[in-house]
Amino acid sequence: MAKQKEKANNYTFIDLFAGAGGLSEGFVQAGFQPLAHVEMNEYAAKTLETRTAYYYFKEKRRLGVYYDYLRGKISREKMLEQVPPENLSAVMCETMSDKTLPGLFERIDKILEDKGISKVDVVIGGPPCQAYSLVGRAQSSHMDRPMEEDPRNELYKLYARFLKKYQPKMFVFENVMGIASANGGKTWKNVRAQLRRVGYEIDFKEQISHDFGVLQNRHRMIIVGWLKDSELSYPEFKKVKTKAIVNDLLRDLPCIQPGQRGEEYQPGEINEYLRKNGIRTPEDVLTLHVSRPNKERDIEIYRRAIELWNDGHKRLNYNDLPDELKTHKNRNSFLDRFKVVEGDEPCCHTMLAHISKDGHYFIHPDIEQHRSITVREAARIQSFPDSYYFEGPRTAQFVQIGNAVPPIMARGIAMGVREELEKG
Repeated sequence: MAKQKEKANNYTFIDLFAGAGGLSEGFVQAGFQPLAHVEMNEYAAKTLETRTAYYYFKEKRRLGVYYDYLRGKISREKMLEQVPPENLSAVMCETMSDKTLPGLFERIDKILEDKGISKVDVVIGGPPCQAYSLVGRAQSSHMDRPMEEDPRNELYKLYARFLKKYQPKMFVFENVMGIASANGGKTWKNVRAQLRRVGYEIDFKEQISHDFGVLQNRHRMIIVGWLKDSELSYPEFKKVKTKAIVNDLLRDLPCIQPGQRGEEYQPGEINEYLRKNGIRTPEDVLTLHVSRPNKERDIEIYRRAIELWNDGHKRLNYNDLPDELKTHKNRNSFLDRFKVVEGDEPCCHTMLAHISKDGHYFIHPDIEQHRSITVREAARIQSFPDSYYFEGPRTAQFVQIGNAVPPIMARGIAMGVREELEKG
């Protein structure tokens, strides 16, 4: 009887514009059941497949197979062969468009039918945010076409069509703060009108990841909708207080120099923050802790930036560097392009996908290492568990991490949504 009750409370969700699955991971951690992930990027979709495999092996108590893959003992193909095809088919690597939507609906309908599920409880996800971002808009004058003509501005209409078809009780639409002012406010006005047109009341609030216990100062617009006349509302998200500092995310990882790989965790106990938030468990295998090789010039700049930070939290101004260390012609903007991760603070600055281009904005705070952070360190700053493996080349891994919703933040959002659903 207890099992039946547990299953009844196992709310279902569809994840659109899923990326590497940060939002989805939080919902899974909060007890929701994923039905489908739709993501256009090949590497991010592979990451979602790998995470799906992790959860399958965890449920079957066969995580040794997954860890064999991470250790390089078996190939990804050999690992995935041991996962039922119906589990992996929930990940749909597809660009959402008017043309592809009927096929996507058909595949999701089959999943619902095969699982004997009649209702989708929640739709989550946010269309790619570059078209709404304040940074993106600042750069649009250099583009071939202005930001207001970016076709990504229209992706919310596809999101609305999913809502119209599946009529979930609630949805969570995550985006950057700039969505409210994009295109002179017209885009946001159109988004709201479209979502209401398909049967939803909506509210939106700025949420900060640190309020959810993430050690990062990331601001996001969290839009929540609920079916009209359902007596649901915008959830109350519980604020989480933590005494941890950013160095708690870094200190158990091996000290490495530029261009080196760290194979094993440093000896010692797992600290409270990592343990309590499930970021690291005793069974975990360390992966993706490989630092970029850096030129001697950049290493010298990194050292100077770290020394300044250690001397009363001062920041390096690019124009203050000696001429032999300057290579950029632009001396009027982005003068803080070399930035140290705030290791001794409760949270660090926002992780960005730009880290895929260079690591100058995320310099490791340890002057002895004088390097930019690794993929694993970036993932930890975003609150991804160490068991989360990102597929693709390093550039693609950084993009996936930089664009993600921090899973701990997503878990807090999911728990708030769950409380609302239980009212209905």
